[in-house]
Amino acid sequence: MTIDHLSAHEHAAPMAPGRTGPLASVRILDVTHAIAGPWATMMLADLGAEVIKVEGPDGDMQRFLGPFTKEDPERAYGGTYGAYNRNKRCIMLDLKSTEDRETFLQLVDWADAVVENQRAGVLDRLGLGYETLKARNPRLVYGAIRGFGDPRTGASPYADWPAYDVIAQAMSSFVSMNGMSPAEPHKVGPFLGDIYPGTVAALGILAAVFHARLTGEGQFVDVAMVDAVTALSETGVCRFSYMGRDTPPSGNSSETVAPFDIYPTADGAMAIAAPTNAAWATLCEAMGMPELAATEQTRTMPLRVKNRDIVDGAVSGWAAVRTNAEVMAALGGKVPCGPVNQPVDLFSDPHIKARDMLVAVDQPQGRPVVQVNTPIRFTETPAGIYARPPKLGEHSDEIRAELADGRLAPRPS
Repeated sequence: MTIDHLSAHEHAAPMAPGRTGPLASVRILDVTHAIAGPWATMMLADLGAEVIKVEGPDGDMQRFLGPFTKEDPERAYGGTYGAYNRNKRCIMLDLKSTEDRETFLQLVDWADAVVENQRAGVLDRLGLGYETLKARNPRLVYGAIRGFGDPRTGASPYADWPAYDVIAQAMSSFVSMNGMSPAEPHKVGPFLGDIYPGTVAALGILAAVFHARLTGEGQFVDVAMVDAVTALSETGVCRFSYMGRDTPPSGNSSETVAPFDIYPTADGAMAIAAPTNAAWATLCEAMGMPELAATEQTRTMPLRVKNRDIVDGAVSGWAAVRTNAEVMAALGGKVPCGPVNQPVDLFSDPHIKARDMLVAVDQPQGRPVVQVNTPIRFTETPAGIYARPPKLGEHSDEIRAELADGRLAPRPS
């Protein structure tokens, strides 16, 4: 099925009718920008938290970056901002202004958590640092995401340095283990150095909110981007600690399992993995080579790894003359396998469709765009995308009115 990007929303699930999810009682004050911070608060918003995003007069640094649809002459926000700021309301506050700082503090009284990813000390210099906010709201959780963490939890020599995705991937050793060969290490294409720290921060903030509700005690939650991606690199640390060995890039294959790779097909490529003797025998049977499973060179996993050229040669030769669909028909449900999808392929993938993983999100003007839904599902408190990203200051008047009439009020003691 050929899908045009202009009508891609017609192949996606609709937005949810309203805010739902297990975090419906959680209140988040979002002072984030770029990717890592907005990703953390987006995850909380997708799960039902009420999130109010604070932006200065110039807006989030990502707000006015593209891409934009041709049908959107207003360009209130681009796709980069839109991807991480759905399900939020936005108030515009100049935190250098005395009046706007007071509005911010009223929102702090209302919030369970404040989340920010400025460089260390930025909010402190505005008189809005953790200690000030904690004195005002002792139950407040203060979540911070920085490149190298915050001195409150461990003084890094790089605490004042800026950091981005590629820096976190490189310094954590992640890049050294990724790519096709040691001579050509590669970072991961998606912004893993932002997205994983944001995910970890969301988990940490929730843990601290849980503690605060039990004890009335808030706390500072600190996630360094480099630390989070270092946690993803635990395989390399483990290997070095046990064997004194580096973990060089292995491309698409596995150092300890064969077959376990990406194999070209007649119309694309397939991931095929046979991590057990039984799976290998099933694969050989499906390929019409049952005798290969029991040969002296391939009958055990150590032998298959040692004789990888024989194993991969057989699988490669078989897959190369078949389409992805033919490989799936032969192996699906029997041997772990899956097509190497392009983003456009997701719109016709039956699993993605059945799980409503793509959602058509309304825009201020023009056609809906498609975003990836939350991957976390609940039987009793469904979560998901229910509101498009906000325009800059779109809800300022509404939020100020709710502060004035008590709808946004501190929790009862």
